[in-house]
Formats: sequence, structure tokens, C-alpha cells
Amino acid sequence: MDILIVAAIAENGVIGRGNALPWRLKSDMQHFRALTMGKPVIMGRKTYLSIGKPLAGRTTIVVSRDAKFAAPGIVVAPSLDAALAAARGDALRRNAEAIVIAGGADLYAQAMPVATRLVITHVHKRVDGDVRFPPIDRGVWREIARDEHAAASGDEAALAFVTYARATEAAPRPPSAA
Repeated sequence: MDILIVAAIAENGVIGRGNALPWRLKSDMQHFRALTMGKPVIMGRKTYLSIGKPLAGRTTIVVSRDAKFAAPGIVVAPSLDAALAAARGDALRRNAEAIVIAGGADLYAQAMPVATRLVITHVHKRVDGDVRFPPIDRGVWREIARDEHAAASGDEAALAFVTYARATEAAPRPPSAA
């Protein structure tokens, strides 16, 4: 099952400011909704609190170390591993082909080793912020699709929807002659 990391990232790596998105990008919100609909979506507690409600049409799984944290309409998990286990079960019940990791920065960093694809909105703008996306290691990830967009109505900047897949392992070496 695919594990997708989905994020919008400014040119300088910023993904958040003051526990909120540092921009208004209607096109990205529409893209996120279409990409995640019908799938389990895992996010950290701060990301969930910045949204303030479960995502309609998706199972919202919130990772929190706070055992007392709860909110109506969400599933709470104490770790990324527990969240992934819950998401796999949900995805099988929904017949979904993927699980989505939707932030924040700590959860993105934890999920990088297990993710199969990155679906990144590259925002063509530099912004001030206090939260950054982990570096995308080009030795691990290769770009497989790019769709550039000029700023549309409701967008503060132009953007590109880019998909990365894990780079294939090095080609096997031929057996050495004995």
C-alpha cells in the first residue's frame, strides 16, 4: 500500500508559520482534497488543531503523545507506527490504495523512511515561517511528474504539483568471475 507524504513547501523550505499555513492557495487546497478524498489521513496534533475539525470524507488519524487528547470524529494514535496500523485497516475497509501523511514537520521527518511517494506542492514564493519541511534527498527521491500552474484566483503565488518516487536501488552487480 502506498504511503504518501503530501505537503506544500515554499522555495525556502517553509511549510508553516504560527501553527498555520503561511499563504492562501485555493488551487492547492482543491488538489489536497481531491488527492486525499476517501483515504485515511494521518497528521500530528498541532496540524489537526490548526484545521480544527476532522476532514470530511476521510478518516482523520491524529498522532499525539498526550494520552488524554481526544476530539469527536477522529482516531487518536500514540505514535506513527500505531497510526499507520490504524490507517492500513481503514484503507482496506475503504478499498483505498494509499495512506496520506499530512504534517507537521516532525511527522514528515518520521514518515520519510517509510513513505513510497512524496506529493509536493512547490510554492513559487519565499515566505517567513517557523516550520520547515525536511530536505528532499535527491539520492533517495526522484521526480516522476510535474504540473506547473500560474497563480489562479485565490492563489497568492504560482505553484507546481510535483510527485517524487523512491529512486530505484542501484543496479545489481554482475557476479564476479572466479
